[in-house]
Amino acid sequence: MPELLIRRAALADADVLADLGRRTFVETFGHLYPAQDLTDFLRDAYGPARTLRDLGDPAKAAWLAEIDGTAIGYALAGPCDLPHAEVTPTCGELKRLYLLAAHQGAGVGERLFRTALDWLAETREGDTWIGVWSQNHGAQRFYRRHGFTVAGRYAFPVGRTLDQELILRRGRHNHAVHANGQA
Repeated sequence: MPELLIRRAALADADVLADLGRRTFVETFGHLYPAQDLTDFLRDAYGPARTLRDLGDPAKAAWLAEIDGTAIGYALAGPCDLPHAEVTPTCGELKRLYLLAAHQGAGVGERLFRTALDWLAETREGDTWIGVWSQNHGAQRFYRRHGFTVAGRYAFPVGRTLDQELILRRGRHNHAVHANGQA
């Protein structure tokens, strides 16, 4: 049976993380955008410079999920920068949580999610926030099971395309949620 490892990503993982970020975004959402919008977004959001900045920022953390040494998913967390009036400097955000499609539904996403949220609980004193595409109903159900509620909306640019995103929030007191979504 293949062995799953979830580990904190380091600067040396920048190329792997950038490649995985591009692959999972294209696999999940690539069909939604004009080619140039997608190309521009991937260059800016998952390019080497951005990935190195994220990995080098002590206020952020990234984790890789690997099976037998091959990266299959990742999470990125840090200070919240979502456009909501109630976000404070003490708030944290799950910025990215992606898995290759072939590995979804096996609990890997849950483990990455919990790893990132545990880190946010240790390093941030405020609420936890997540931005999620308004049409990603599966992700919304997952986050609702873990105590997140809709707190707002905003437009997220992918090139010149503006996606409607939901802003989700979970109060600090809701951190202890069990695997079945019950407190």
